[in-house]
Amino acid sequence: MELNLSAAPGAETLIKDSSTAQFAVDVIDASMQTPIIVDFWAPWCGPCKTLGPAIERVVKNAGGAVKLVKIDIDQSPEIAQQMRIQSIPAVYAFHQGRPVDGFVGALPESQIKSFVDRVLAAAGGAAGENPIEAAHAQAAELAEAGDHAAAADIFRQLIDHDPTDVKALAGFATALIKIGQTDDAQAFIEQLPDEVTKSQEMVSVLAALELAAQGDQARNELAALQARADAEPDNLHALYDLAVAQSATGDNEPAIENLLTIFKKDRNWNEEAARLQLLKIFEALGFSDPLAQDGRRRMSSIMFS
Repeated sequence: MELNLSAAPGAETLIKDSSTAQFAVDVIDASMQTPIIVDFWAPWCGPCKTLGPAIERVVKNAGGAVKLVKIDIDQSPEIAQQMRIQSIPAVYAFHQGRPVDGFVGALPESQIKSFVDRVLAAAGGAAGENPIEAAHAQAAELAEAGDHAAAADIFRQLIDHDPTDVKALAGFATALIKIGQTDDAQAFIEQLPDEVTKSQEMVSVLAALELAAQGDQARNELAALQARADAEPDNLHALYDLAVAQSATGDNEPAIENLLTIFKKDRNWNEEAARLQLLKIFEALGFSDPLAQDGRRRMSSIMFS
């Protein structure tokens, strides 16, 4: 499946470093055509190192509706003084040659996106459908429908377009796991930088990979484990082994039921093995999954009963 991502400008056209000498051209003049986000930063500024990559991701995901100009205030103190920058990171949005919005300090990525949405609204709205967001939406729909191979193809194209797209990286790894290519998924994740593997987007992927790694053996043993658990209803270890096998094969609903049964009978059994396995399943399912939400609620009610 081929996507037309050519309409989405590359990072080199969306993000640039500027200076006092180029500020009029890069910001004032350029904002007559496209809203410009200006990030005032410095190499010694800790919060800037957090904010900068987050702004870049939001701008890239906007697909050309806005552009980003970065100003190092150590290299360009004059423009920082003219803009009365008193602390950094400081971010201003320009449209039609004048500032229209701004904020100071490091914000979460969700709030940065809201900021950009406000800027676009002030500028008259985004220019057309964002092809990157459309591709992500299409991949998500395919994954939801169970066509993980097609979803993987779209995520691969998104990664080719922007290798720093964490959402696409996580989506591609998840698709590989879903189609049974766990070794390929493991190899793919291992070559990613630490900041990606430690990102929130990858938490559920890593949990799903850990569960999937147990899958083949679990499938072969599932019938015997079920028979043992049925024959020994008071054997928590037998019930736990069955639940692990069920979750490894994707049968999460009975796995959660069995683990909750263990947790209710003995919360501390086997060094809280049931609770830890439940958390692993919840992470693999994702926070918004209804099964995970119900399981978390029921586990909490047992804990505080």
